[in-house]
Amino acid sequence: MAKHLTLLVMLALAASMVLPRHALCEAAAITPLPVREIAPGVYAHQAPVTEMNAASGGDIANIGFIVGDDAVAVIDTGGALIIGERLKKAIEAVTSKPIRYVINTHEHPDHIFGNAAFVAPGVTFVGHRNLPREMAQRGPEYLATFRRTMGEDLIKGVKLVPPTLLVGTDKDVYLDLGHRVLDLRAWPPMHTDCDVTIFDEKTATLFTGDLVFLQHVPVIDASVLGWLKAMPALAKIPAKLAIPGHGAIGVDWPQALAAEKTYFTKLTQDLRGFLAQGADINTAAKKAAQSEAGKWQLFWVYNPRNATAGYAEIEWQ
Repeated sequence: MAKHLTLLVMLALAASMVLPRHALCEAAAITPLPVREIAPGVYAHQAPVTEMNAASGGDIANIGFIVGDDAVAVIDTGGALIIGERLKKAIEAVTSKPIRYVINTHEHPDHIFGNAAFVAPGVTFVGHRNLPREMAQRGPEYLATFRRTMGEDLIKGVKLVPPTLLVGTDKDVYLDLGHRVLDLRAWPPMHTDCDVTIFDEKTATLFTGDLVFLQHVPVIDASVLGWLKAMPALAKIPAKLAIPGHGAIGVDWPQALAAEKTYFTKLTQDLRGFLAQGADINTAAKKAAQSEAGKWQLFWVYNPRNATAGYAEIEWQ
């Protein structure tokens, strides 16, 4: 009998050894993503403020979920399939209620690359009416770029999953999770041209996506002037707490807007000054908003890009 048991153990060990090493690693890696309950039924993961690369593993954006009496809504899914899978595990640790909606706040990879983890019958993907177009146009480039910088293992399972329920700038969309209504609002070009915010009316909690940055310097991919113009309307959302796209979560609203408003104001003032002096775009990229450098992480990574985009926008104003 002992010989038979020994043989069975050896066969089992041999079988496990033929499993691909990456499969064993991936199975072990799927642990729940750390989340915090910001308000009753509102959960968020605060990601590190860092760049999207192999070292960060795609975990650079704040993401979360909201639990109603009947169902769950996911807000953004992270920058890799494994981040989406870990978020799903975190949801399962909190509730057995079904996931009904996955809401993408915009098209950037750190917010949508985990979408495939949530593809299932009964799950509706939601986003700005421009989001399907942006995913189709920019998605292949994103995949190619981050396959190089993050590595094949992190990108191979990523799928671009566009929304089928679209939010237009002319009318908010309301999602009822069961005695919990979410107000989804689409915005004109600001951070991108497909930004959506999610306001939980029950707890007065606002998921801003990348319309709000804290600690991490803001990133302009659409219109700095549009961002400044829309800030008063953004500030009027009757929220008490906000979950920004990057930086500290569960912060007071609308005070959370103050730092980036100061940054954008200084950036545009400096750019107008350089244009008036006849300075070229390279000078503006190096020198604009330098007085803000000590207030933001990743300033020298993104501020030159912001200044370049802002210079071109203001020049043609």
